[in-house]
Amino acid sequence: MTAPSPQSVTLLLKAWGNGEQQALDQLISLVYAELHRLAHRYMRRERSGHTLQPTALVHEAYERLVDLQNVSWQNRAHFFGVSAQLMRRILVDYARSRRYTKREGQWRQVPLNEAVALFHDRQTDIVALDDALRALAEIDPRKSRVVEMRFFGGLSIKEVAEVLNISAESVQRDWRLAKVWLLRELSQGTIREG
Repeated sequence: MTAPSPQSVTLLLKAWGNGEQQALDQLISLVYAELHRLAHRYMRRERSGHTLQPTALVHEAYERLVDLQNVSWQNRAHFFGVSAQLMRRILVDYARSRRYTKREGQWRQVPLNEAVALFHDRQTDIVALDDALRALAEIDPRKSRVVEMRFFGGLSIKEVAEVLNISAESVQRDWRLAKVWLLRELSQGTIREG
């Protein structure tokens, strides 16, 4: 099956944004496989034995997409950026709720040795990463969005540049600096859970 053209996705997004509910159904049927791949990428980074499955993650994201109001969809990359953000939220909320019931908000050490490991290690603590991304967003919201779209959304440098309306070189620079900053944050010691 070939991927839908960015133009057809953009047209459906605009129609949905203009209130055409059937456009959402057509859109989801076009992008479902890509959303499922995105969810599968997320789940590969989770611990083994995770009880949430990629299909459930896609369906939860779909429910949240349907509830979004007044979104002025720009294009395909914007849609996948928002979808990535929703999936991140779902996984973080899920992890926080599981931790809260198990540890009741205790402190714990979060070790991480290299920036590369941060972005490839399946055992990266999603809650700690989310906390660090929130801290980064307070300092530099754009770098936080770049990480979110690249790491969680799987968007290319070019797609992130398109969504943020900046140059690919700026995205590359933000991506590189954000990884170093996150590594430092995550390896400094304790991060509050819950």
